[in-house]
Amino acid sequence: MISTLKQIPLFHGLSDDELSHVEASAAARTFAKGAIIITEGEAGSSMFLLMQGRVKVYVSDSNGKEYVLAVLGPGEYVGELALLDDEPRTASVETEEQSTFLVIQKEDFLTLMRNHPQIQFKVLVNLVRRTRQLTEAVKNLALRDVYTRVRILFEDLAVEREGQYMVEEPMTQQAIADRVGSSREMVARIMKELVFGGYVRVENRRLIILQKLPEAF
Repeated sequence: MISTLKQIPLFHGLSDDELSHVEASAAARTFAKGAIIITEGEAGSSMFLLMQGRVKVYVSDSNGKEYVLAVLGPGEYVGELALLDDEPRTASVETEEQSTFLVIQKEDFLTLMRNHPQIQFKVLVNLVRRTRQLTEAVKNLALRDVYTRVRILFEDLAVEREGQYMVEEPMTQQAIADRVGSSREMVARIMKELVFGGYVRVENRRLIILQKLPEAF
C-alpha cells in the first residue's frame, strides 16, 4: 500500500514512515462500476485516494448536461477540498469500473496534520501545485480552440505500446466532447479530418496516433 501512496501527488515527498501514518488514518472501500461516490453540491467530509480502478470527475448544469473535468486512475485523489473547508462539493465523481479507495475522514486528516507538522507542510505544498495545474487547465479551456483542446487531450493521454502511440482509454466522440467542452458534432468533424489526413486510426474504440498531430487545422 505504501508503494501506491507514493504515486499520489498529494503525498509527493513523504517518507515511508510518514506514509505509514497516512495509511493508518485511512480505511479501504470498494465501489461497483457506476457508483456515485461524490455528488456536486452536497456536503462532504472525506477524501478518496484511488488505489485501483478508474473514476470520472464531472460537473453538470441546470439542464443536466455534463462536462467531464477529468478521468482518473490509480494514484490520483478526489474530494480533498472537503478536508479543508465546510463548503459543498464542487464536482461529482462516478466510478467507471469497480474501484478501490483509501478513504480519509476530515477529523482523521486534521488529527494527522496536527500530530505531524512535517506532513502538513508537504501536503500544503502539493495542494498549491495541484491548484496551479487546475488553473492551467482552465486557461486551456478558455483560450484555445476546440481542435487544440482535442489535440492536447490526445497527447496527454497517449502512451507508447510496441512502437505505437495510442490512447488506451476507450473514448466515444461524446466522451471526447465532454472532456474538451464541445459538441459531439464538432468532435466528429475533427476526427474525420484526422483519420482522412492519416494522423490517427481507430481500432476497437482505441485511438492509434500514426504521426504527430498538426498544431492547428
